[in-house]
Amino acid sequence: METIIPKTSTVLLSLLRADYRTQWSNRRSVVLSVLVPAVILISWKDIVDKIGGAFALSTCITVGLMSIGLMGYSNSIARDRDKGVFQRLRVAPVPSWTIMVSRLLVQLTMILIVTLAVFIVGYYFDHITISPGGYALAFLAALVGGAVYLSLGQVIVGLIKNPETIQSTTRLVYFAFIMIGMLGEFGILGKELQQDVHWSPYGVVKSLLSASLQPGQWKSETLTTLAITISYSLAFATLGIRWFKWNSR
Repeated sequence: METIIPKTSTVLLSLLRADYRTQWSNRRSVVLSVLVPAVILISWKDIVDKIGGAFALSTCITVGLMSIGLMGYSNSIARDRDKGVFQRLRVAPVPSWTIMVSRLLVQLTMILIVTLAVFIVGYYFDHITISPGGYALAFLAALVGGAVYLSLGQVIVGLIKNPETIQSTTRLVYFAFIMIGMLGEFGILGKELQQDVHWSPYGVVKSLLSASLQPGQWKSETLTTLAITISYSLAFATLGIRWFKWNSR
């Protein structure tokens, strides 16, 4: 009896369709990922002229990226692992890498949706306009920055197996990043912490987005920021892949 093994491309497309359907069924998480940065941006309407449109947009996009990587991606991976979804997929004639690539492609789509939503809210509610080149670069920067939080979420899932503990941990990290990041960036928590925040995952992603929204102001420090952002992604991804277990036992 001949065993027919499907092509890798066919498998990946099937997984993508299934993962997009799952994401659509959990559209409340999509709404929340868009709603939080949108609410922050609308609430800053009266101070946008003081802090600058690029600062406001980059901060809100960064918050959205954190929500996708820490709250959305890690919790969905933990939930499916606990339900045995990965174990069932791994016994099927499919390459293991296609399982994770499909999940990541869905999250990259989410990053583009959240970024676009922030731009729309910024334009219609705060009257923030950016050059076409700025918008294009910002989308690319959002993908690069989003990789930092997706890989950080992978680290959390690799270190912790219990899905409820993962949920509480991601919420704590998400809250800490927002509070310490925002307050530290404004210098409220002191000059030393302000410098630390600037080079933290929150700070470099936010700085990269802000610089991308203003292409004419790119400088050598922006290239350093880009290099550090990529380094964070590679370091977190390496640890997350190394520690990840396909089952929760």
